[in-house]
Amino acid sequence: MADLKQTPLVDWHRANGGKLVEFAGWEMPVRYGPGVLQEHLAVRQRCGIFDVSHMGELEVSGPQARAAVDRLVTNNVATLGAGQVLYSAMCREDGTVIDDVLVYCFGDQRFWIVCNAANHPRVTQWVQDHLEGEATLNDRSADVALFAVQGPRSPEVLGGWERIARWKDELEQLEYYRFHPIEIDGVEAVLSRTGYTGEKGYEIYLPVSSAVRCWEELVACGTDAGLEPIGLGARDTLRLEAGYSLYGHELDDETTPLEAGIGLVVKLKAGDFIGRDILVEQR
Repeated sequence: MADLKQTPLVDWHRANGGKLVEFAGWEMPVRYGPGVLQEHLAVRQRCGIFDVSHMGELEVSGPQARAAVDRLVTNNVATLGAGQVLYSAMCREDGTVIDDVLVYCFGDQRFWIVCNAANHPRVTQWVQDHLEGEATLNDRSADVALFAVQGPRSPEVLGGWERIARWKDELEQLEYYRFHPIEIDGVEAVLSRTGYTGEKGYEIYLPVSSAVRCWEELVACGTDAGLEPIGLGARDTLRLEAGYSLYGHELDDETTPLEAGIGLVVKLKAGDFIGRDILVEQR
């Protein structure tokens, strides 16, 4: 697997029983010692921590960033407030899906588009080629690590992590699909009330340089809450059980969001976006 990309945690996964496999060009843990079923149940009953640092983070900024991002995705970015997250599809002119993404709004002039690892190169190129107005693309992916802490005891785990102590009130008050900017080792980070499991949980975007240290701290402080590291196998069974789409399965190059069953993220009355005309006809 010499040619595969690696997250900052690959050595930790290998040293702690992670079975590493190729996934979307990355070397990732599919499971750990106990196996997929136990990991699945750990998230449903207690808490699990996922390394999802292979995801892509694209920052769009500038005076017309909001309008530029709104045109790129099917959901309504125009009314998105600072601190809000939006799930959406990104489509071609023929309505087929390039990727399903999360849009983070930091304010009128700054947004993140978080995309799947397998689609990161083409999403980046698509955004670059179709960005309009006074807006600039900055691919932050190489600098950002991403952890998902998911399960009913996730608030307890994060609440016991000393790095979150300054933002304990924000942690407790954070609503679903909301986020709060924080700071880790003097660098901007993001605490997000999102996830891909169907359980209460959080995602933490943090600097790559702090990833190993923060992961080890979280694993240690989550021991009493039954926290376990979780691989891609259980991530897939959890999302499937929750009814969430996965690109390459429910979504692909030949499928529109309406055909894939995620029509709720297609806001045909909210304004223009790439692929809208075809989706109007299909609807």
